[in-house]
Amino acid sequence: MRWVQQESVLKILCQAYTNAFQNIDKDPNQELIVVENENGQIIGTLQLSFWQYLTYRGGIRAQIEAVRIHKDFRGKGLGEQFFQWAIARVKAKGAHVLQLTSDKKRPKPFDFMKN
Repeated sequence: MRWVQQESVLKILCQAYTNAFQNIDKDPNQELIVVENENGQIIGTLQLSFWQYLTYRGGIRAQIEAVRIHKDFRGKGLGEQFFQWAIARVKAKGAHVLQLTSDKKRPKPFDFMKN
């Protein structure tokens, strides 16, 4: 056993993310939004997934995840725009259910639902 060098971990992570991005890009049931500012800095992401299920006579279900907003851009309406876009896409695809996932350690993403 040996300690892993930071460069090795980053290489593995980068390859894992590269593979994931490629697979998401190839899958017509996956939609990924990555927003950047005028300087090319990534400021937000959202992944929207669709799948067919047996309920609602083989209806379509959608799930929102990987919602991230850079801390400097929170509270400026970007998250609201993300959700408006996602809801419009879900309606356009005829999905019956829209789910939002979040880690239980991160209750903040659900605060918007309280209003």
